[in-house]
Amino acid sequence: MPLSDLRFIALNRWLKQLFNTEVRAILISGDASFRRYFRVEHQDKRFIVMDSPPELIKVLPFIKLANAYSAKGVNVPQVIEINLEEGFLLLSDLGDVQLLSVLNEDNVVDYYGQALALLNKVSLVTDNGETSLPLYDEAFVQLELDIFSDWLIKRHLGLELDDSTQDMLKMTFSHLIQNVEAQPKVGMHRDYHSRNIMLQNEQLQVIDFQDAVLGPITYDAVSLLRDCYVRWPDGVVNQLMQQHFEQINASGQLDSGVTIETYTRWFDLMGLQRHIKAAGIFARLKYRDGKPAYMADIPLTLEYIRDISDNYPELKPFSEWISATVIPAVEVTS
Repeated sequence: MPLSDLRFIALNRWLKQLFNTEVRAILISGDASFRRYFRVEHQDKRFIVMDSPPELIKVLPFIKLANAYSAKGVNVPQVIEINLEEGFLLLSDLGDVQLLSVLNEDNVVDYYGQALALLNKVSLVTDNGETSLPLYDEAFVQLELDIFSDWLIKRHLGLELDDSTQDMLKMTFSHLIQNVEAQPKVGMHRDYHSRNIMLQNEQLQVIDFQDAVLGPITYDAVSLLRDCYVRWPDGVVNQLMQQHFEQINASGQLDSGVTIETYTRWFDLMGLQRHIKAAGIFARLKYRDGKPAYMADIPLTLEYIRDISDNYPELKPFSEWISATVIPAVEVTS
């Protein structure tokens, strides 16, 4: 790291105090927020250090949620040392193996089946030990959908929307908001996918849970099965979707009158909302945060949006607009 990186200097000063010796902090990742993660080794033990600028992202919510998830039996990083003032945490090291890196068509049903089963425990985290999690409500969803319009459509593509297109988008978003409101609410990780699930000693470990909310019961399942970073055959997704439906039925989280057809619509439209949001966030990361790498993930999110919305008559105009206008515009800018 450059000597001018004042936070890195402060982090090393804190680590020296903790370990009573110099240790080497090696950058392993910066996520889609303002956090950075480092690995340190000391006496043959490895740790992860989170660097989270307190004026931007406070670490206390992470600590509370880590404790809440752990209490429900979800494997998450253990918080070992805390520096609230400077925004540093020393965490247990869950290794380097993202679930995404080991998945293939032979094992995806097994691994994703395990990850879906784990959602029974994730869904029980409805508070952080002190207060209820934020509600993923109409205003929250609308704010996320606006990211798509503001950052991908207007900022990146520079598209001017006529009145009929604006009306179509308003109607589409209304369907998606209604879909969120219709579903039972559970503890929701909100970014549950194969890059945020680590594999250590053949056990699934969950990271990046600090934005957890109370939200729709299908959200985490569709986040996993229709991953923004990889697409699996429809037969695989449908098999696993059926598994999740049966799982939440067995756990008593669904009313007895909810059919697989209703669940499938919830699942499909929830995935649409998530992919619309993600496409906008990927563009925002480039222009606001100087992180252009995520732009490469926009085409897959648009494919999902086009294909799934085409299955619903009320969303076909949206699908056609994505296919005829947005996807070609994105291809030109790639």
